[in-house]
Amino acid sequence: MNLMNMRIFYTLILLLIGQNAMAIEEPAFKIVLKSEAFEVRQYAPMLVAETLVDGDMDEASTKGFRKIADYIFGNNRANQTGAAAKIAMTAPVTLEPVSEKIAMTAPVTLSAAQQGGDMASANKWRVHFVMPGKYTMTNIPLPNNAEVKLREIPGKLFAVHSFTGFNSVARVQTKSDELLAWLQSKNFKPLSSVQLSRYDPPWTLPMFRRNEIMVEIEQ
Repeated sequence: MNLMNMRIFYTLILLLIGQNAMAIEEPAFKIVLKSEAFEVRQYAPMLVAETLVDGDMDEASTKGFRKIADYIFGNNRANQTGAAAKIAMTAPVTLEPVSEKIAMTAPVTLSAAQQGGDMASANKWRVHFVMPGKYTMTNIPLPNNAEVKLREIPGKLFAVHSFTGFNSVARVQTKSDELLAWLQSKNFKPLSSVQLSRYDPPWTLPMFRRNEIMVEIEQ
């Protein structure tokens, strides 16, 4: 591929990424503070579909994604008619290590398997998709799979560390440690385990991938 064709190729990729980003709904938030790769965001209330899965980070991500994707692609039933419905895909997909002692109905601000959210040693995870804003608990289709739950999350304040590239366990742990260190330097009090949010499909080139480490902090 010559230089001109390469430029055209990457331009098309950028255009497609921009179109996809515009088409996919994301949770609503306001930026309260920004410092280089770190932000403090006030998130609006949201409705999520979530599941608990076992395994390492990569295994859990795959298992959780499949279960919730199965739900939004039609393995569900409407509240009123009982008919199945397809729910629009949103971003990001969020993965969070949780304690074995935490029940599925507990708040999203959970203790990690170890203090701070050790991605390498965690073996139980919560995976969730944020549902499109048009849905509430009264009109969203109900999951047929009992392992997929719907839950309303109130507005929360999150510290966020954004990065690009692949999200291997080691890299995610490094970024998690950086965020926790930044919180300490700013005297913010974390209230949850770390969460990994991914916004892009797996075929996205590393340089264009958008990843975020998130931690709920005290108001």
